[in-house]
Amino acid sequence: MSLTRKVLLLNATYEPLSLVSAPKAVTLIWRRVAESLEIDHGYTLRSPRYVFEVPSVIRLTQYIDVRSRQNRVTNRHRILARDHYRCQYCGLRGTAFDLTLDHIMPRSRGGRTVAENLVTSCKECNNRKGSRTPEEARMPLLTNPSALYYGLERAELRQAAVHRPEWRKYLFLEHYDEIVR
Repeated sequence: MSLTRKVLLLNATYEPLSLVSAPKAVTLIWRRVAESLEIDHGYTLRSPRYVFEVPSVIRLTQYIDVRSRQNRVTNRHRILARDHYRCQYCGLRGTAFDLTLDHIMPRSRGGRTVAENLVTSCKECNNRKGSRTPEEARMPLLTNPSALYYGLERAELRQAAVHRPEWRKYLFLEHYDEIVR
């Protein structure tokens, strides 16, 4: 259970960055790249020589400029999450292992690998479409792809914080419920 436990990773400025696995978090602390802010009581990681308390929240010791990295790489998980893990041609729901990413305008025709040109597709639909556009393949998209937005990670973190109340203050959610009501 400790190996799959998630840990909230904060930038040096306490800005939420992402979720990392417990072993990754312990490694970052061990290498002095991060410091532990909250301990996940009752969870430990063991090696032949050491026992490590699993942190719940860690903070990087050096600031990372995430804005410059944000548009650099199109993240497969972000596309799948944006499309709700559904094939955008037939509507089949699946996991990250069942689904692929499809270029709307094929790369062979100059289509770029950007969020606006990528959709989630099942393997069968991706093969059937081939190097054609959806119109040429007579496979209309169920939804129009939109650019990935910054709030997607925030929504994922907010969802994870439901079961981890110690994260709420780092995600600025103490008063969120009062505002939403």
